[in-house]
Amino acid sequence: MLRNIAVIVAVFIASSTASLAQPLPLPLPPLINMEGTPEDRAACAPDVHRYCERAIPDNMRVLACLQANRPRISPACRAVLEKYGQ
Repeated sequence: MLRNIAVIVAVFIASSTASLAQPLPLPLPPLINMEGTPEDRAACAPDVHRYCERAIPDNMRVLACLQANRPRISPACRAVLEKYGQ
C-alpha cells in the first residue's frame, strides 16, 4: 500500500513539474535602432570615445554610460539622447 502511494505521488510530482518547466510566452520587446542616424553617431562619437570607451561595442552599455555621464557630455549628444527619449 505504501509503495502504491509513493508511485502515485511520484507520478503526480513528475507531471506537475513538467508543466512548470515549460516557458511562459513573453511579449517581444519593441525593436530599437540603437545605432541612430549617421548624424546622431557623429554627435556622440567624441563623448563615447572620451567617457565610454570600455563599453564599446555593447550598445546598451554605451547608452548607460552616456546617461551616467549626462552632465559631462556635449549638448549635441545630450540632444540625441533626448531625441530618443533617453
